[in-house]
Amino acid sequence: MIGQAVNRVDGPSKVTGRATYSYENWEAGPPLYGVIVGATIGKGRITRIDAGSAERAPGVRMVMTHHNSPEQGPRDESVPMEYWRAQPALTGPDVHHYGEPVALVVAETFEQARAAAELVDVAYAVGRGRFLLAGHEGEAYAPKTVNAGLATDTAVGDFDAGFSSAPVKIDQYYTTPYELSMPMEPHACLAVPRGEDLIVHVSCQIVDAARASIAATLQTDPERIHIVTPFVGGGFGSKLGIHAETILAALAARASGRPVKVALTRQQVFQLVGVRPTSNQRVRLGAGRDGRLSALAHDVTMHTNPDMEYAEQTAATTRSLYAAPHRLTSHRLTPLDLPRGSDVRAPGEAPGMLAVESAMDELAEALGMDPVELRIRNEPTVDPERDVPYSDRHLVDCLREGARRFGWERRPAPPASMRDGRWLVGYGMSAAIRGHFQGPTAVRVRLTADGTAVVQSDMTDIGTGTYTILTQVAADGLGLPRERVRVELGRSEHPSSWGSGGSWGATNSSTATYRACAALRERLLAAACGDTRSPLYGLDPANAVFAVGGVRIGGRSEALSEIVARHAPEGMEAEGRTRFMGDDPHYSAYSIHTYGAHFAEVGVDADTAEIRLRRMLGVFSVGRVLNAKTARSQLMGGMIWGAGAALEEEAVVDPRTGAFVNRDFAQYLVPVHADIPDVEVVVLDGYDDKANPLGAKGVGELGICGSGAAVANAVFNATGIRVRDFPITLEKVLPGLPSMSLP
Repeated sequence: MIGQAVNRVDGPSKVTGRATYSYENWEAGPPLYGVIVGATIGKGRITRIDAGSAERAPGVRMVMTHHNSPEQGPRDESVPMEYWRAQPALTGPDVHHYGEPVALVVAETFEQARAAAELVDVAYAVGRGRFLLAGHEGEAYAPKTVNAGLATDTAVGDFDAGFSSAPVKIDQYYTTPYELSMPMEPHACLAVPRGEDLIVHVSCQIVDAARASIAATLQTDPERIHIVTPFVGGGFGSKLGIHAETILAALAARASGRPVKVALTRQQVFQLVGVRPTSNQRVRLGAGRDGRLSALAHDVTMHTNPDMEYAEQTAATTRSLYAAPHRLTSHRLTPLDLPRGSDVRAPGEAPGMLAVESAMDELAEALGMDPVELRIRNEPTVDPERDVPYSDRHLVDCLREGARRFGWERRPAPPASMRDGRWLVGYGMSAAIRGHFQGPTAVRVRLTADGTAVVQSDMTDIGTGTYTILTQVAADGLGLPRERVRVELGRSEHPSSWGSGGSWGATNSSTATYRACAALRERLLAAACGDTRSPLYGLDPANAVFAVGGVRIGGRSEALSEIVARHAPEGMEAEGRTRFMGDDPHYSAYSIHTYGAHFAEVGVDADTAEIRLRRMLGVFSVGRVLNAKTARSQLMGGMIWGAGAALEEEAVVDPRTGAFVNRDFAQYLVPVHADIPDVEVVVLDGYDDKANPLGAKGVGELGICGSGAAVANAVFNATGIRVRDFPITLEKVLPGLPSMSLP
């Protein structure tokens, strides 16, 4: 069952509209509606706020500001992860960034609340804000650690000596812009008071974090907070933690005693849920004439919010990718008065590999060497910084298979040498690597007397197929048809997990389900083999085979429903768990990653510099695949996201106010169907026994790692123009094209 391309079990509910998302819940009855009023300055203080006109508007039930908001718990830095900390709102007059909530208007209808929100009159004392990275890089500092607790800096050997003595050198700066996750479902919440309890229907990725964060903010017992989120319309990192709409809905529901709905507008999403930090990356590569790296350095400076530090691990992946005896990586943060940095899909790897894999292409060009061959020549035998073996590394296999399938031998070696009518045509490629993470997750599997298995966890399905893969794992583990498995997710009353994010969700929850089924099989066998009423009495459990809803030992068998009905009419259950990777010896003894190779073909209009992606290929090694169909979809989505990062995505800051000026889908561009042609995904057979008992690893974010660099390298191959300031747009390519125009 595991690995099959099974259709999504929740698919029929979604396409028929029966899947209920957070904002769509009506079980609590007619709610009140809240609309957030955001600050119109980027730095300063509120000197006056007059809510009188808004309070007198039709249908308005309350206007909450810092003058009348309830006391809230402070952000506790001793809590290790940001997602579990309190997130207070409307706590004072200070404005820390543009769009920060300054009021919440609550009314009987959304239209009434929106209209009244326009009547809130706010006066400010405007402060001098720092809104642009350029000009403030001298204020950069080294954080204690970077995201995921990784080291801020690393050094191996003597980089300066190794680099200065290298015959061939690359020393370039690459810049990446602010980017946002932009899930289809905006961030939304319905908070329902029930006596001292609060039921919170919220679109989130980690239920346990949402519960802890809300409880800490409201200063209440977490047991009083009940999170409900069976379906999430995408997250991509932006819903790992909860945001202002959730806290304000909870505060208003408690204050009013009625259900309150609050949803962010698409424009508010740009200011209130965090962004991928802009980065300035210096990459230095020193190599011999044979292409072998002797020195490698990756130094990153990025923005952070002064009050909520976030250090994206942009240089971390470089530490394990290529062999080189002399190495250096570093991260520095520059405080700016902008929304906090946040996890956006493949945090660290996506912007970091965009720079490093572009630099590797530059090195290949300087050497006159094939880019695939250059990477193969720098394949390490052990992790070059940790000096431990890789658990399961097939990067070279991905490179070679990708080159064969793509027809890489037809790549035009001299840039700007292949044309198709008015189009300049180029090929590009890159390697891909991403760390595999593991966190504490629990799953309960209960077998009922009618032979149905119920799988329960607070794990979330953010559209990636969690309901389906857990159905497959449980069906496989208990020998049941898929129709006899029911998966229940997204409720805080279920066993807790690390949720969906970081490409850890599928393997964490599947491994816990696998272990729960193993424990349940043991209970079933102990009950049957020790029961004189069972046909299996006295037989050796070691020879048991679970299939077609029963268990067979030799020539005897019994239905699982009969065993349960006789020994546990209320149902027989067991739990399975995974632990934090720091407690798993495999993570200290091995370097555990996923790998891939990207290939892209682009056409560039020789007169207008219009760039068109013609085809993409990705070949990946991810251990054992849990579901071939959903894995392919995830990898393809990542590849498309990488193309967007290379060519389109950029949130632009107004240097006067710190506002994002292109805060809608008309101006913040993401790839659409017309932008993306044929995308081919190939997954190599694999099994990584160091990752977990299933041999599976995460796939969700690997697809984006390096795919943008493959597109960027293809643009260079087509035009001979190297753009290092992403995204690659018309105005950055056009000046170099006139001499290459067609007759």
